[in-house]
Amino acid sequence: MRIRATVAALTGTLALSALAVPAAQADDAPKTPNLSTFIADAPADSVEGDTKITKITVNGGKDIVVGTSAKKTVKIAVTATDPSGIEDATAFLWHGTDFDSDTGIDGSMVPDVMEGDCTAVDATTSTCTTTVVADPMSNIYSNILAGKWKVWTIAQGKDGDHVSTDSYPTNVSVKRAAKLTTNASPEPVKKGKTITVTGALTRANWETAEYAGYTSQSVKLEFKKKGASTYSTVKTVKSGSKGALKTTVTASVDGNYRYVFAGTSTTAPVTATSDAIDVQ
Repeated sequence: MRIRATVAALTGTLALSALAVPAAQADDAPKTPNLSTFIADAPADSVEGDTKITKITVNGGKDIVVGTSAKKTVKIAVTATDPSGIEDATAFLWHGTDFDSDTGIDGSMVPDVMEGDCTAVDATTSTCTTTVVADPMSNIYSNILAGKWKVWTIAQGKDGDHVSTDSYPTNVSVKRAAKLTTNASPEPVKKGKTITVTGALTRANWETAEYAGYTSQSVKLEFKKKGASTYSTVKTVKSGSKGALKTTVTASVDGNYRYVFAGTSTTAPVTATSDAIDVQ
């Protein structure tokens, strides 16, 4: 499978790079195995010694929102501890049901540089940051990839101890970007007359590289009176064919209308640019 092959190629390459130490540098080589060796050889879940992973933060704790063309850079910060100190730690993201199955992985975000950029917290603890990229033109290739992803991570102590896991818990999801519009008319309008507020809710389709209507979704219509600082909810509207939104309200005072979508497990929230109404 393509994604599984990517992971296999990654670990295979790292294993070879770990062995490719020029003879002239042999005496200067690390006395403990480097991280690449563990990635290639360790099981998905493995503990040797007293190294511990205490925290992982993906994308600063925020969902990874991907549109149809722009790449998104994602930081994965791994905090680990060992009495001897931390030599290195790294991580990548994967999507699927079973890391150890040939058909269990259908998506991955793997770093170009596997070793983490480590900063010591104290003598025993470090936070190591790895960078991956979500690219709708390559690794975010299907809508089935929207939702929760898993973290594969490994940390190595300076004494050679290590710990690895293929399913470190995280609340971060990869979500389809959404767009939302609002248009209130007529403008101007007489007090007491009907205002029609239209709009459209669309979201990124990673398989066509276009935005398409998001139907049957609850979208709030909000209003802010001229001079006020906050919006209040007027009503909730369901998106129809091609994500279309349409409702009516009675004109009372000058102000701004806007549609607001709270998002779902697969699609990011979005707030439309407001549209002003002049009531005469």
